[in-house]
Amino acid sequence: MTGRVRNLLNRDGRYFARLVVPKELRPYMDGKTELRTALGPDYRTALKTLPGAVAALQHRIALGERRAVAAGERSITIGRYPLSPPQIASRDYQALLAFDAEIRAHYHQYAGFEVDYEKGRRLRDGYAGKLSDDELQQLVGDRIERFKSLGNHAAAMGSVEWRLIAQALCVSTYEAMARQDERNDGDFTGNPSHPLLTAAQPAEDDRQPVPLKGLRAADGKGGEARRRWTPVFANLSKFIRHDDARKLTKQNLLDWKDASLKTLASKTVGDVYLASVRTVLKWAVNNDRLETNVAENVRIKVSRKQRSREQGFTLEEAVVVLKLARDHQPKPSDNPQTREAPETTAAKRWSPILCAHTGARIAEITQLRKQDFRYENDVPVVRIRPDAGSVKAGNYRDVPLHQQLIDLGFIDFVNRAADGPLFYPASKKKDGTLPARTVAGRVSDWLQDKKVIPEGVSPSHGWRHRFKTVGREIGVEGRTLDAIQGHAGRTDGDDYGDVTIAAKASAMARLPRYEF
Repeated sequence: MTGRVRNLLNRDGRYFARLVVPKELRPYMDGKTELRTALGPDYRTALKTLPGAVAALQHRIALGERRAVAAGERSITIGRYPLSPPQIASRDYQALLAFDAEIRAHYHQYAGFEVDYEKGRRLRDGYAGKLSDDELQQLVGDRIERFKSLGNHAAAMGSVEWRLIAQALCVSTYEAMARQDERNDGDFTGNPSHPLLTAAQPAEDDRQPVPLKGLRAADGKGGEARRRWTPVFANLSKFIRHDDARKLTKQNLLDWKDASLKTLASKTVGDVYLASVRTVLKWAVNNDRLETNVAENVRIKVSRKQRSREQGFTLEEAVVVLKLARDHQPKPSDNPQTREAPETTAAKRWSPILCAHTGARIAEITQLRKQDFRYENDVPVVRIRPDAGSVKAGNYRDVPLHQQLIDLGFIDFVNRAADGPLFYPASKKKDGTLPARTVAGRVSDWLQDKKVIPEGVSPSHGWRHRFKTVGREIGVEGRTLDAIQGHAGRTDGDDYGDVTIAAKASAMARLPRYEF
C-alpha cells in the first residue's frame, strides 16, 4: 500500500472521512476547521463507506455556504456553472471511476469487495422513474446537493429538473458499479452503455482556477520559504504558459525538469525546483484545493557530492577566522561612498564569534536587534525570532550567551547600541530579511577575500557543523543541541517537554572557549 487515499484519515487505528472547511465558511459552521465522520477500525469497510460519508460532509459544507449567502457574506454560487442532467451524470461517472482506481492503487484486496446488487436494483428503479422523491433523496440526494453547491444546477427538491438530475445520477452510479464489477475480474476495458452517458455532450471545465501563486502563498510555510520559491513558481508558470494548478500535468513537470536541467545543476532542479512544487501541491491536496499531486513522482536522483574533508571548521581554522574578526579595522576613507558603515564593521567583528558560540545561521545573527537581548535569572539570552527578519523553522528560540562573548565585550556593545538592528541601519521601508542577508553576504565575501575559509567549508554554515560536532564531543544531549541551533526534532517524542533556558545554559557553560 502506497500514498494516501484522499479524504481518508487514520487516527490511532481508526478511520474517518475528512473534509477541510473553507476558511470563509468557518464562522457559519461553528468555527470548525474540518468535518469528520467516523468509519470504524476496519480499513476495507472504511474504504467502502468513504464515498457516501464524503458526500454527506460535502452536503454539510453546502449548507454552511447557504448560511453565508443568507448573511450576505458570500456571493451566490448556485446555478453559476449550469450543467445539463446528462453532463452532471457524465462528470459523476468519471469521478466514481477515478475514485475506484485510486482505491485499487492503495489497497490490493479491494477487488474482493462485492458489488451491492440490492443497491443496483434500487438504482435501476430510480432511473426508471419508479422511486419517490424521498427515496431518490436517500439514494443520491447528497450528490445532488454537491453539484448544486458547485453551481451546476439550482433545482429544488421535487421539481422536474431535480428528478431528472436524480435519475441521471442513478444512471451514473449504476454504470460505475458495473465497471467496478468488471474490474474485479481484471477487465478494465468496459464503457457505459446507457444512452444518457454515451450521448452526453462534454461540458466545458467550469471549475474555478487554482492559481499556483495563491497556493504558494497559502501553504503555511514561513516567509523565507515563500521568498525562495517565488522565482521557482514564476519560472514554472512562464514555462507552462498559465498559472492554474488544476491544469498542471505530470508531463508539464517532466518537460520543465528537462528544460531546467539544461541551465541548472541537477541538485538545484531536484532539491529546490521540484521539491518546492511537490511540497506546495501536497499541501493543496491535503487541504482539498486539488485532487492529486502530479509532482509526487517527478524526481531526480542526485548523486551525493563526495567530500574530501569535514564540513565544519577545525579548531585551528576556527581560531584563524576569529582572530581576523576580532582584529578587523575598516580602511580609513574620507569618502562617505566608500567608507565602511559602522554596522558592517560590527557585523564583521561579532557575527563569526556569535555563529561559533550559538550555531545559528548567519542571517539569523545579522538580523539581530538590541531588543532581542535580555537577562533571565541572571543569564544573558538572545531571542532569535521571525519578526526580526527570518527564521528557517518559523519559530523563535532562546539561546543563552557563552561566557566568552561576555568577556570579549559583546554585552557592552549591545548596551551601547541604539535601539533597532545591530548590524545594519534601521529603515522603515524594508523589513529585516533583505538587509540582514545583504550584510551576511558582505561578511562571507570578506572572509573569502581574506582567504581564511578552507575549500569545502561554507563561510557561515561551517560554524553550524562545528557547533554540533563540539557539542557531541563533550556529550551534550542531541535534543539540547537541536533546540539551541533551531533544528527540528527527529521523532514525535522530541516534541514532548521543553528544553529550558537553564538546560541550554548548562550545555553552553560546558562548551570550550576559543583561545585566540
